[in-house]
Amino acid sequence: VRMTSASPATKTPRWRRVVLKLSGEALAEQSGFGLDTETLHQVASELHEARQEFGVDIAIVVGGGNFWRGLKGTGRGMDQAQADYMGMIATVINGLALQDALERAGQHSRVMTAVEMPKVAEPYIRRRCERHLEKGRIVILAGGTGNPFFTTDTAAALRAAEIEAQAILKGTHSGVDGI
Repeated sequence: VRMTSASPATKTPRWRRVVLKLSGEALAEQSGFGLDTETLHQVASELHEARQEFGVDIAIVVGGGNFWRGLKGTGRGMDQAQADYMGMIATVINGLALQDALERAGQHSRVMTAVEMPKVAEPYIRRRCERHLEKGRIVILAGGTGNPFFTTDTAAALRAAEIEAQAILKGTHSGVDGI
């Protein structure tokens, strides 16, 4: 996650606030499943560096496809809403793993989720999210939109609009270079 659009001499970011959408597969082991600790460390280090070097606010919407895909369950006859809720929980697992990696890299962060889990993460509240960003924390947004039938890409667009981000960046292993 390099902010190459900034001038090296001034290190002025092109954007003040960004939302990065990270697929679960971007954090997965080579098999496409689980979590790869080296990848988590690398992503966390680059995010910390970008935050420190450019001062840009970073919110991350994380996917959960490395653990569960709602469409897979639906394809096997599972109720779609139930399958989607399971996917939302998978995003929280990835969010917690990314938070741990960020904290190990020296970057303060918060996990906020649209699916309430008060013992695990803060509930997503737009104004609280904005305050965390203003304090220099990276905010990890998990749980999608909190509603079934919507993708985490939709959640990224929604959250970017809510927090007035100037850009949505997408980090996936799906062959999409970016948006």
